[in-house]
Amino acid sequence: MNNLTLEALLNDFLSPQLIKDYCPNGLQVEGKTEITKVITGVTACQALIDRAVAEGADAILVHHGFFWKGEPAEIRGMKYRRIKALIENGINLYAYHLPLDVHSLIGNNVQLAQRLGLSVIGGLEVGNPRSIAIYGDLDTPLTGKEFAARIAMALQREPLHIGDNAPALIKKVGWCTGGGQDYIELAVQQGCDAFISGEVSERTTHIARELGIHYFAAGHHATERYGVKALGEWLAQEHGIVVEFIDIDNPV
Repeated sequence: MNNLTLEALLNDFLSPQLIKDYCPNGLQVEGKTEITKVITGVTACQALIDRAVAEGADAILVHHGFFWKGEPAEIRGMKYRRIKALIENGINLYAYHLPLDVHSLIGNNVQLAQRLGLSVIGGLEVGNPRSIAIYGDLDTPLTGKEFAARIAMALQREPLHIGDNAPALIKKVGWCTGGGQDYIELAVQQGCDAFISGEVSERTTHIARELGIHYFAAGHHATERYGVKALGEWLAQEHGIVVEFIDIDNPV
């Protein structure tokens, strides 16, 4: 497949033009024209790029790419080494950030819900059809300890659980993968018994305790593995591209 055709295909599926983001979405670094093998992963780190080179990939598709707002514009040091490796090996880099979080079929939030037994009811940002944070119901009410165990089993890592002033049972849950901890107050406003995000801030503990809600920090990387993996599987199934997901472990 032509590299620009692949970008158009991904843009059509993910509609990045409909959401304001902190980085460019789409083809960030142009490589060879024809693409036969794509490596997917969470972040375009050096380890993932090196694996793509070793696997003979023509493209890398990630959730966390390059050129974030506020980062230094100079291409030097770590940034230079990453981009140099892509260009020297003719590897295209595609990145989709918030569009991959919110997609209703393969997005990070929906993929996490499927693994935790959560239905999707709506967005926590009332009136926003592409809300970054969403809420829904558990398939069966669980205690905080039981839900923490379910998260640990699904994501293969123990979540941080704050629940010392929260309901005995959890039924209604709000969540936002990655760095979505500050949506916790919207979850309280929607009457949620619990809120899940990837990262946690110092203030989040106090908010959870004082507002009486269970809070689970399940890991930025761990909660965002599944959207890009599902996107790659969609590419392979619907468009016949060879795709391999590579998980570069990250404890955060």
